[in-house]
Amino acid sequence: MSSPQKIARRRLAARRNLWFERVMAILASANLLLVLFDVSYVPLRDFYLLRLPRLIPPAGNLTKLYDPIKGIEPHRDTQNYLQAVADLEAQVEKTGISSPEVEPYLEQLRNLSTEMVDTDPFRVADKSGTLEKIKNRMREHIYDQRRRVSSRQSFNLFWSQDHLLQAGWRGEIDFFNQEIRPLIATNYFRPLGETGDFVSYFWRIDLPFAIVFGVEFLARTFYISRRHKGISWLDAMLWRWYDVFLWLPFWFWLPSWRLLRIIPVTIRLHQAKLVDLDFVIAQINRGFVANFAEELTEVVVIRVINQIQGSVQRGEVTRWLFRSPSARGYIDINNTNEVEAIATLLVKLVVYEVLPKIQPDLEAILRHSVESGLRQLPLYQGLQQVPGVRDLPTQLADQVVTNVTQTAYHALVAALEDPVGAQLSSQLVQHFAEALGSEVQNQQTLHKIQGLLSDLLEEVKVNYIQRLSEEDMEGVLEQTHQLHQIVKK
Repeated sequence: MSSPQKIARRRLAARRNLWFERVMAILASANLLLVLFDVSYVPLRDFYLLRLPRLIPPAGNLTKLYDPIKGIEPHRDTQNYLQAVADLEAQVEKTGISSPEVEPYLEQLRNLSTEMVDTDPFRVADKSGTLEKIKNRMREHIYDQRRRVSSRQSFNLFWSQDHLLQAGWRGEIDFFNQEIRPLIATNYFRPLGETGDFVSYFWRIDLPFAIVFGVEFLARTFYISRRHKGISWLDAMLWRWYDVFLWLPFWFWLPSWRLLRIIPVTIRLHQAKLVDLDFVIAQINRGFVANFAEELTEVVVIRVINQIQGSVQRGEVTRWLFRSPSARGYIDINNTNEVEAIATLLVKLVVYEVLPKIQPDLEAILRHSVESGLRQLPLYQGLQQVPGVRDLPTQLADQVVTNVTQTAYHALVAALEDPVGAQLSSQLVQHFAEALGSEVQNQQTLHKIQGLLSDLLEEVKVNYIQRLSEEDMEGVLEQTHQLHQIVKK
């Protein structure tokens, strides 16, 4: 198959894969919306029951459809109360409010009101605040300036024939239907399950989604394990760990964990290119890296300095530097005395590279010294008075300085290039190191050097941490980001 055909097939496969990712991301989003609706249904049930039908009339049956999913049933006591009011209204329509047939209905409502205030049937639904609101509205409606009226007395006065005749039946029943009835209607009964939690049948809605995402999880992780060599099926599952929240049965324990599905849904929407979260991810990573980098850098630097301080205080540094390899007590990886090797390298560097470059300066210094010494001699002052030989001392000084410097330099080069001279130089370096080491090992000198080095490291540590705390880590990350942008260009 030709290269253009392969590229076309790859592009086609990529488009198909993108469409699959988008379909699954939309399905996961729909499942998350259902979860959010289920979690918020009980707290917002009063809104769905009373206000939503006014805004969206077709949504009037929402609570009738979803109450069974949450195990919500009409509360027997409050339903009996509302039914008793409906029976009273029907009787008044037949015989009028002043008829003797109405009194038994009013007496029943007074008894039910007292029972409602005493037993609080709203407590099971955690709506005792609704009962308090009902009692307050009734007390405000039946306001007696002569004495303080309790909630029980307010209900008893309200459901009395004298009050309804005096205040007007139609106005009072309208008040009840508009201010009291909706609050009573919000009460419900919800049974408890064997786990001690309220009964919920949301799993019947969520189960098909869980099956789909569970099968997809197994298929996707199996595909990843086959496509990438060296990755087991378990490793592929860990690779897609966030998808677990889409199919684990959280309905039976920790129902609130279902909200963790926002993690896989967000990731899937980003991967399907339905939502661009690059900026958000960059900001999250930036904040995390800024905090983590500052803490990690401080810890690493402080630990390194502490280790060096400990080595200095224990005398390990001087033992490593000035003792023979066999006496160091540590593994020698190259069978080389590094101190001697470094010293030899420095000597060669000075002789072959540094001295030729500074030779004119050395000659100038020596020439000035010789001339200054000659000027102090009486013979030199006398020669200055003799015509023809006035410049002779200066010429002699130049000749002497040039011969001395060249002779000394050639002697050093010859000593390094001569095998015997090289051996003698090596012995000189070795003896110098041994002599210096023996003098450093002097107890008084050793303690002084160790104390100075330890204090120096402590000062470096304190000043470094102070500078690091004053440094703007966000600015450092911004510079890093700008450098990455320049490299990409």
